[in-house]
Amino acid sequence: MPEHGSKPDISFAGRFTASAIAACFAEVCTIPLDTAKVRLQLQKNVAADAAPKYRGLLGTAATIAREEGAAALWKGIVPGLHRQCIYGGLRIGLYEPVKSFYVGKDHVGDVPLTKKIAAGFTTGAIAISIANPTDLVKVRLQAEGKLAPGARAYAGAMDAYAKIVRQEGFAALWTGIGPNVARNAIINAAELASYDQVKQTILKLPGFKDDVVTHLLSGLGAGFFAVCVGSPVDVVKSRMMGDSAYTSTIDCFVKTLKNDGPLAFYKGFLPNFARLGSWNVIMFLTLEQVQKLFVRKPGS
Repeated sequence: MPEHGSKPDISFAGRFTASAIAACFAEVCTIPLDTAKVRLQLQKNVAADAAPKYRGLLGTAATIAREEGAAALWKGIVPGLHRQCIYGGLRIGLYEPVKSFYVGKDHVGDVPLTKKIAAGFTTGAIAISIANPTDLVKVRLQAEGKLAPGARAYAGAMDAYAKIVRQEGFAALWTGIGPNVARNAIINAAELASYDQVKQTILKLPGFKDDVVTHLLSGLGAGFFAVCVGSPVDVVKSRMMGDSAYTSTIDCFVKTLKNDGPLAFYKGFLPNFARLGSWNVIMFLTLEQVQKLFVRKPGS
């Protein structure tokens, strides 16, 4: 977690726990937006005389709720929480130690932006390499449309894990690992480095201090930068995980470009920003407060 000025003494276990709590809380609050985003990304282009099933963030959410029930907007919440406990805890919890490793123990002053980006990229790649199965199950549950009773592929998260291993093999849990590592390493670097940098910049302005307003503005900045750089790999990741028609990352990229055009890589941009922007604001606001519970007192 980015800190400025005098850094509180928090153990890795404390940082991991605070990060996991904040990430899970943000996930519960924003997963309806993520479900809408996934549906928009998986939607293929339709004929000129046909209207697309999903239109915009609110329209997509309304269609899902009307056809499948409001609870469908929280599809994938169980693996989503699994993911945030592992991925969120590791990527954020490791950020400060890895950043300190890159600058060296004797470094003083502001950390260069390049080191912040490198630290975010590293922790994002490590965390999602471990958490990929949770991401896969989350996307598959979100991608399921309205089916006849008893026709759904998976009864729930644990059933999905078991069926994927049984029917497709253990390695299938790491389907889409290539674009997923790329996506999460890039987005994590954009989120954490931009939050760190925006917060550092704001705190140098007259009248600003390390409070909720600063955390809110920094969180919005983090979400915006993350969506700008991460949307193309996010679309490829969602399509690979939600559709077995693609044989590789390159195949998915080429087919998406050929069939749907370059703008397809920014499908769901607004709901993605609404999701990541609000997610980052909620997560960082929560994290800034929760981590105070884990500060070690001098001499303890």
